[in-house]
This record gives sequence, structure tokens and C-alpha cells, in this order.
Amino acid sequence: MEEANQSVVHEFIFQGLCNSKELQIFLFLSFSILYLMTVVGNLFVVLLIITDPHLHSPMYFLLANLSFVDFCLSSVTIPKLTTDLLKDKKTISFGGCMSQILCVHLCRE
Repeated sequence: MEEANQSVVHEFIFQGLCNSKELQIFLFLSFSILYLMTVVGNLFVVLLIITDPHLHSPMYFLLANLSFVDFCLSSVTIPKLTTDLLKDKKTISFGGCMSQILCVHLCRE
């Protein structure tokens, strides 16, 4: 009987992010500002469409859904990316990776 591979993956290591500390700080600030603008803008669009009775039409309903999906998708991946830019050991656990993949697929459906 052949022996099967019994190794188990516990975490993944991000190697391609960046090696320069100055570039990491620049990317952290850039992604943080873009993430903040995305969250504020999308939530503003959703709240505006919900609160204004003139915008209760199918087109604006779909626009609110699109903004909500964009908010959810950016909130799944960008926080992990920005925190890893500041760490020396850039890893994600297997469970964390699978939960990110699950959340991305749930947001898209």
C-alpha cells in the first residue's frame, strides 16, 4: 500500500507584497485612504437612496445594491492587505484564507 501525503497547511506566506519599508508605508497610506473613500462613498450612496423618497425607483435600487456589494467586497480583503503591509511576517491562516474566499463568493452572489 502506498503512503499518502499527510502534510497539512496551517498558514500561507505572502512573499510578493513588497520588501522596501518606505514603499510599504506609502502603499499602506494609499490603500488606507482609498479604502476609507470607498467605504464612505458607498455608504453615502446607500443611505442617500434609502432616505430620499424621490430615489425609490428600480434604477436607484440597483445602484444601492451595487454600492453595498462594493462596500462588502472591499471590506473583505483590504483590511488584511493593509495590516500585512506593516508586519514583518506576512501570513494568513488557512482558516482566514478560506473565510475570505467564502465571503468574497457570498458577496458576489
